[in-house]
Amino acid sequence: MTTVAYQGERGSNSATVARDLYPGSREFGCTGFEQALDSVTLGAADVAVIPVDNSAAGRVADVHHLLPESGLFIVAEYFLAIRFDLMGVPGTTLEQVECVRSHVHALGQCRKVLREGGWRTLVSDDTAGAAREVAELGDPRHAALSPPAAAPLHGLEVLRAGVEDDPDNTTRFVVLSRDAAIAPLDPHREEPTMTSLFFCVRNIPSALYKALGGFASSGVNLTKIESYQMGPGLNPSRFYVEIEGHPDEPHVALALQELRFFSSEVRVLGVYPAHPHRLRERTG
Repeated sequence: MTTVAYQGERGSNSATVARDLYPGSREFGCTGFEQALDSVTLGAADVAVIPVDNSAAGRVADVHHLLPESGLFIVAEYFLAIRFDLMGVPGTTLEQVECVRSHVHALGQCRKVLREGGWRTLVSDDTAGAAREVAELGDPRHAALSPPAAAPLHGLEVLRAGVEDDPDNTTRFVVLSRDAAIAPLDPHREEPTMTSLFFCVRNIPSALYKALGGFASSGVNLTKIESYQMGPGLNPSRFYVEIEGHPDEPHVALALQELRFFSSEVRVLGVYPAHPHRLRERTG
């Protein structure tokens, strides 16, 4: 049986992704992203399911700092449509609610309903954990903004369903493993192959411009680039990059060759099939 680690509690969005990707697996809920990654590194779990960015809130803090140090590899990606319900103890009415609990990102993604209700908010460590807290309090003055799966788990009643501000709100998750599972090059695949990597440019003028030039001249689509400072002072930055393409494709191999020439370090984190969501977004 596959053991899947994730940050959060039962009923969280991460738990939903783990269940969708690995039906019947053993779930290993963790208090933080670092613990989830460490559980895979140390062998307590087979894979970790980690959110990396959200269409409304942007990148998930700290995750990209942890990835290169974990020694793990990205083997898959998954896009989840994010839904939040406002829930309280059975018999609660909206008029009784005074305080709404949830994760800081969820509160930020449901501003409209919070503004309409005029409720004060309390930040919880986890969206599903907020539902558990409300159930434990048993107080109709407290409600939670949580994923729909959390209500039946904790015996709560949905007061308003689908209260997220953006109906297209989506979070991208990646699956990490101790072993690199390189997706084979398949020219007949409809979806592209994704390659994730970190690199650190050499400390010379125009190094980043020159390092990335190979992607432009080779026609490689760069879908993400983010920078991270390595320690204090004037140390060169580290960059996280995602591209469409397989390293064995000639034009991608040429771009990576140029990247390595102008970099002091290049590390491929994963080569994996693109999730069908990417193709749906492209075709509208």
